[in-house]
Amino acid sequence: MQNWIGIGIWIVVGVLIAMVMKALIKRPEESEGHTVVLAALGAFGALIGGMLGVGLGEFFDPRALSLSGTVGAVVFATFISWLYRWGIRTLI
Repeated sequence: MQNWIGIGIWIVVGVLIAMVMKALIKRPEESEGHTVVLAALGAFGALIGGMLGVGLGEFFDPRALSLSGTVGAVVFATFISWLYRWGIRTLI
């Protein structure tokens, strides 16, 4: 049960990071559909980053709700959200 709670926390953290990126990097010409895409990419990035963090940092007792998993989720969600916000700039 603890692993599912950790994965849920990763998803929430990813969506929150994506919304912070949306607030920090303003694009006045973008449509509202980008919010949903950005939230999904943030959640996806947090899941991948969390799994990588657990895989790299927790060898003997792999738990989703660990420091390495949370750090991995935050770092990768930030990277994916920033990459999307940077890339959408050239498409619009």
